[in-house]
Amino acid sequence: MKFIKVYLILSILFIGCTNSSQKKDPIPTHDTFTIASKQVGETRTINVWTPPEYKTSADSLPVMYMADGGIIDEDFPHIANTLAELIKSKDIPPMILVGIANTQRRRDLTGPTEVKEDKEIAPVVGGSEKFRAFIKEELFPEINKRYRTTNEKSIIGESLSGLFVVETFFLTPDMFDNYIAFDPSLWWNNHSLVKTAKENLIKFPKTEKRIWFAGSSAEDISLFTKELSEILKTKNITTLKWNYSPEPKEEHNTIFRATKVKAIKWTFGKQ
Repeated sequence: MKFIKVYLILSILFIGCTNSSQKKDPIPTHDTFTIASKQVGETRTINVWTPPEYKTSADSLPVMYMADGGIIDEDFPHIANTLAELIKSKDIPPMILVGIANTQRRRDLTGPTEVKEDKEIAPVVGGSEKFRAFIKEELFPEINKRYRTTNEKSIIGESLSGLFVVETFFLTPDMFDNYIAFDPSLWWNNHSLVKTAKENLIKFPKTEKRIWFAGSSAEDISLFTKELSEILKTKNITTLKWNYSPEPKEEHNTIFRATKVKAIKWTFGKQ
């Protein structure tokens, strides 16, 4: 049974990481630069897509951030292309997309864990706090320096990246205005984020936030996304707009592409 559990965890993690390689998306015109990060102790590659409106006006735009933001076999191209289509059709307002390419994905996107099987997925795990500090203290200022930005910030992610989105939502909710998580790996550390959700929501900020999240047919994920939706329903926080999208017909490796449009339109479209 232990072997089966570890196998299932590894399978989900590998599927989440290679999801974008199942379909080769056109690589949009974008900028690439690097940051020598003190927080994570390495140089990180950053990809930035701006919509056509950015080059033809002097307007400042909101920014969407994403881990898994590399160009090859990661999710930056298909999210950038999706934003381009939705902006062109006027379903959402123009925005900038910032993708952070992975180095040690399982280190950066996971918090601490007491579960032995969790610790076996990579040589180093539990680095989400440092990764979050890198984004807030180093990446935010660099993006604001290089581009015309508003104060509105969003984050999007799937699987372990979705776990990071939800963890950030609970631990540092003021860091972003909008949170989007597809099949977040909420089983991590014996589903501690769900267990502590109620106490974290007690300290929820007074400023308005939005979170959209979805669960596929993967039982070790959908069980906890559903539980989280019940908690949010019970707490009924007035400054929080949220939407849970159960997707039992989707698998872990299909849910991102299948639901990304509805997630983005709900978050940024006309309410």
